[in-house]
Amino acid sequence: MRGRRFLAGLSLLLAAACAPPDDGPPVNAEDVMFVQMMVQHHRQGIEIARLGAARATDPELKTLTAAIESTQQSEVEMMLRWLHSWDQPLTPASAGAHDHHGGMPETDVKQIQALKRSKNFEYDLCNLLIAHQDDAVQMAAAEVSGGANPEVQKWAAQVQTSRKGQIDLMMKLVKK
Repeated sequence: MRGRRFLAGLSLLLAAACAPPDDGPPVNAEDVMFVQMMVQHHRQGIEIARLGAARATDPELKTLTAAIESTQQSEVEMMLRWLHSWDQPLTPASAGAHDHHGGMPETDVKQIQALKRSKNFEYDLCNLLIAHQDDAVQMAAAEVSGGANPEVQKWAAQVQTSRKGQIDLMMKLVKK
């Protein structure tokens, strides 16, 4: 009798030990791809915004670019924590790893270099940032429709809203 109870108890312990751990909310390939792509995209945005914060003379544009730089730096740190917690690489395994997802909209290094030399800096800054932030909106839309992680999807929806607001503001600044 005691042997059966021992075996039953041991069986329960083994079953509990072999059960998959509760790792929290689900994560799918879309979540991982989106976060990996957005880390790089944000780093480009930070570089552009840093130029704007340093060179813009329009107070609204200077404030906006400083806010973009600060916000996106915090978001990069958040995304890196997500990837770490999911045991996923911080970058795709290969340069073309996300091509089947439409690739990553990327602001060309040449565009950033041209912005540094621009004679019409604020106009060119707004145009480059408008295109860059629109790419973020498109990437976030894919996450909202195809992701599995509720936290990442919620943040992607916030990205859509905030970047659209930034685009609207920059459109007004371009028309000044």
